[in-house]
Amino acid sequence: MSPDDLIAKHFQPNPLQVKALERLNMATLGDLLYYFPFRYGDQVEEKLIEELQTGDEAVVYGKVVKAGVSKAWKKKIPMGEVVIEDATGRIKAVWFHQAYLAKKVAVGQIARLQGKVLARRGGGAERKKERYLVNPEIESANGGALDGQSLFQKDGGVGGASNFLIPVYSETRSLSSSWFHHHLKKILSGGAIDKLVDPIPTKLLKKYNLPGLATALVWIHSPKKESDALAARKRFAFQEIFFIQLSRLQAKQTYQQQASHKFKTSKKTISDFTKRLPFKLTSAQSKAITQITSDFDSGGPMTRLLEGDVGSGKTAVAVAASAAVVQAGLEVAYMAPTEILAKQHFESFIDYFNSPTGPDATAGANTQVGLITGKGCYKFPSKIWHGPDATAGVRYTNISRAQLLKWVANGEIPILVGTHALITKTVKFKKLGLVIIDEQHRFGVMQRAKLARKNEETVPHLLSMTATPIPRTLALTVYGDLDLTLLDEMPAGRKAIITKIIREDGREIAYKHIQQELEKGRQAYVICPRIDEPDPTKALALRAKSAKSEQVRLQEKIFPKFDVGLVHSKLKPADKAAAMEEFTEGDADILVATSVVEVGVNVPNATVIVIEGAERFGLAQLHQLRGRVWRSNHQAYCYLFTDTGGKKSLERLKALQTAKNGFELAELDLALRGAGELNPSTSSGSGRKARQWGLSDLGMEAIKNIKMVEAARTEARELLSADPELKRHPLIHQKLADQKTNETHWE
Repeated sequence: MSPDDLIAKHFQPNPLQVKALERLNMATLGDLLYYFPFRYGDQVEEKLIEELQTGDEAVVYGKVVKAGVSKAWKKKIPMGEVVIEDATGRIKAVWFHQAYLAKKVAVGQIARLQGKVLARRGGGAERKKERYLVNPEIESANGGALDGQSLFQKDGGVGGASNFLIPVYSETRSLSSSWFHHHLKKILSGGAIDKLVDPIPTKLLKKYNLPGLATALVWIHSPKKESDALAARKRFAFQEIFFIQLSRLQAKQTYQQQASHKFKTSKKTISDFTKRLPFKLTSAQSKAITQITSDFDSGGPMTRLLEGDVGSGKTAVAVAASAAVVQAGLEVAYMAPTEILAKQHFESFIDYFNSPTGPDATAGANTQVGLITGKGCYKFPSKIWHGPDATAGVRYTNISRAQLLKWVANGEIPILVGTHALITKTVKFKKLGLVIIDEQHRFGVMQRAKLARKNEETVPHLLSMTATPIPRTLALTVYGDLDLTLLDEMPAGRKAIITKIIREDGREIAYKHIQQELEKGRQAYVICPRIDEPDPTKALALRAKSAKSEQVRLQEKIFPKFDVGLVHSKLKPADKAAAMEEFTEGDADILVATSVVEVGVNVPNATVIVIEGAERFGLAQLHQLRGRVWRSNHQAYCYLFTDTGGKKSLERLKALQTAKNGFELAELDLALRGAGELNPSTSSGSGRKARQWGLSDLGMEAIKNIKMVEAARTEARELLSADPELKRHPLIHQKLADQKTNETHWE
């Protein structure tokens, strides 16, 4: 049996289990070996059969008096049954979808069963409740384990004290924790792990006191003691972070070995640009611009991540960098995740390059800017626009896609803003010098690579930007291929958002204040956790307000004098864009929405945001949503509506009131909830639900340990420095190649 062998070849899962394995992207025994338990149960108490109570999790021993296969009570599916007896009574054990387990013990043997006791109505006139064990673990106690020697040996034999931890696996429909436990025991005892070659170099295992691969697999799936399980988890956490670091650093190394445009940015270029801005740059913005322009003159392509809170001025930095690139005779491509955001940035570029406070052609004033999205193409300036002081005339005009692409290809339009449309084969540049990717975690790795490789002879400088607050350890891990620049300062005059936690009895007072803001001509967001009304049979779900019903309620009963709009992910793109444009233009006073407005909606006139069911959102997401009303110098308000009584949930919401910035909140979220809650999950090829960042649960847990992350990063850097092409480490080279093949789009 080899780890590369297919699961189906050895375990003959039924059709429902096959579908479940496919959902988890599990095909080989190796996939199963890396399906780790998420926790370990307490040692289970041994009981006599007469002592068992419904709901108990227990171990019982008895003589097998019946073993066979029957049909399940309702759905008539195959069901394994074993009946055992001890001196105090009898009990039945049943296995749904795993009928073969009943054939693993023979009548007359002594068996050990561990599982949960349930009860059902029996037949006959009295219809008494019949106790049974559901899907229990089963071993023969007088002849060894079912498949070779047990990995869970007991001290003192039958009747002695249990001395092991019980692994608990995430379950899915048709695959129970017991199913994983049973089959993993079979793999581990079958010799498959003896054929595995450890991908971690021996010297690193010794340096950090980590167990070898085979030992770690046994310890993580069947620990005899807590320290074994912890050591194994530490080893696999280090392994995951180490290979992510290797992958990111190798990507950076490969990218920076390519030819790029080298040019020096004059101080006058930046000075002329900043003179036309309607505000003064913060020291953090000035520092970021200096770092970026230094990269332009370094001789290699820049790979930099600009991370800053909502409203910290990332766009101004990006436009300043673009001014330097355009001045050098090169082109800029700016990719945004949505059409709405792309259009906003298109207009921001026009504003920044053509501010009436002092246009200067030497710094890029009147620079032509293009916009390309799935909906259409636009170009600035239009023929009828006569400069920034013009009181009439349209600033930009709608043009054909073919015409726009022609002008971009010959360099007449040096700045092109767009969505995914930028990465299509038809978009060609003359001399692409800078690629800017906004909210970069929303694009897949391959999507970013396609844009960054639009030039055949040279690669452009790469500036990624994000407003998502990320803990330092996470940034070091998932963005290991990027140099990090932080905008940790807000523009002068920006007032802190007043954030209040509102219980149900405070709702009317909050509504009165919102009405006062609306009467001043301001606007408001109302965010709901769901789109539609929940199933009325699910009582817990009733507490989550739906966007559709809330829009109707607010329009008819709470704010009848104001226009209440609605936007959510199920709307057609055109309808969604129309609703957003209506709110942006001020035609709607209130916008009811789901978290679809979390990123990229810039409405400076909006000063209030209400978040219903606030406890259902992560701190990072709440902070992003709150940032929608941090777009001007008007006082902004955030109302967190909640009915939670949980101490931990309230602690998290209170942190939103006290934290100084998004970076501090991200660290708090990591400490309070764990990194796995920072962002929604997406499917991956690991057999688990992988987080948006591409990390497993174990990897997300590991990033709480800054020493581990830094150690893995240091070792990865040193290994690549000594062996850049990994010729002396073929196993690592192959694992990285496999990792790139399975890399997911983080959307």
